[in-house]
Amino acid sequence: MPLTEEVSRRLAVGDVVCIDGPIFTSRDMGHLKIKELLEKGERIPVNFQGAAIFRAGPVVMKNDDRWDLIVIGPATSIRMEPYAETIGRLGVKAIIGKGGMFEDTIEANKRYGAVYLQAAPGRAVKLAHGIESLEDVHWLDLGMSETLLILKANNFSSLVVAMDAPERSIYRNLNKRAMQKGQTYCG
Repeated sequence: MPLTEEVSRRLAVGDVVCIDGPIFTSRDMGHLKIKELLEKGERIPVNFQGAAIFRAGPVVMKNDDRWDLIVIGPATSIRMEPYAETIGRLGVKAIIGKGGMFEDTIEANKRYGAVYLQAAPGRAVKLAHGIESLEDVHWLDLGMSETLLILKANNFSSLVVAMDAPERSIYRNLNKRAMQKGQTYCG
């Protein structure tokens, strides 16, 4: 990280990705705060150009003046679908989460050359092993699960490209197969 658009556009559904470098966390309220700050013309505390945003549920402990990450698991990302355009405009090239996303994310990925990376749920301890340090904390007033964290990843792995810039989506494929069988896949 940072991830260039040239590289992110080459990633394809099914590719397995490992990240080294900064990763930001943000969820519902964090995404809303980003949008509100942009609408007011105010500054955001980090540069998201080429960034990865991990929609996650972190558990951290404060030791003196240092924060330590204990575990971090992916959050269900569909709740952040209304912010796809905002996040894309900021230059984010990878969104990490769990569960499917819909057409707004597919369109934003195509427009901005971004990917959606599926992090396997139930692996919060293993995922935390890929985080070398917690570098900074913003917006504690939102509550820890919504706080904007700056993490330094080192071999943050087992991420699968689930949606890519050319508009391919494993979730769309699952929905089509389920519908052919008279079922519904929600995700």
